[in-house]
Amino acid sequence: MTKTIDFYYDYISIASYLAWTQLEGISKRTGASVHYKPILLGGVFNACNNISPITIPAKWAWVKKDIQRYADHYGVPYHLNSHFPFSTVNAMRGALWAQANDQLDAYNQAMFTAAWIDGKDLSAKPVLEEVLNSAGFDAAVVMDAITLPDVKTALIDATQAATARGVFGAPSMFVGDELFFGQDRLEWVEKALC
Repeated sequence: MTKTIDFYYDYISIASYLAWTQLEGISKRTGASVHYKPILLGGVFNACNNISPITIPAKWAWVKKDIQRYADHYGVPYHLNSHFPFSTVNAMRGALWAQANDQLDAYNQAMFTAAWIDGKDLSAKPVLEEVLNSAGFDAAVVMDAITLPDVKTALIDATQAATARGVFGAPSMFVGDELFFGQDRLEWVEKALC
C-alpha cells in the first residue's frame, strides 16, 4: 500500500512554512510521498468561522515565541515578516498554476523563502514578480495565468474541498483519513506512516 501525506497549506501560514521544511525528511524516513494541496487560508477561516491567532494578543504573543522555538529546534532559517499579515491570493493562485505545470516544488521553495526568510510582501504584485523572476520563473506568464477564471475558480474549489474534508486551518495533513493539524503534530504524522 502506498503511503502518502496530503499537505494543505498557504504561504501566509508560518506553521505551514515550518512543516514544509520537515516534509522531505519525513518522506525519506517513511517512504511516503507528499501530495501538496494549496489552499487559501482566509477562505478556510471564513468557511469555518475561524480566526487567526494574530487577532488575540495573548495568543499571538505566545505563538510568536513558539514559532521561533520550533524554527530553532528544526535548525531552519526564519524571520517574522514585517508585512504580516499579507494577502496570498495571487501567490496561491500561482501555486495552482505551478502544480499544473509540474513546477510546484520550485514554486513552494520560492514563496516560502520569500515570505519567511526574506520578509517579502507577497501581496504586492511587483514584489511577487521579482520573486518569480529571481526563482527562474517567467513572471509575466505566471501573473497572466493567475488572472484566468479557471485558475481563480481552481483555488476556490481547492479551498472548498479542503473544508469539506475537515480542514479548519493550516497546515493540515492527512494520512489516509486521519487529520493532523499544525506543524507541531509532525511526530504523529510520521508515526501514522510507520
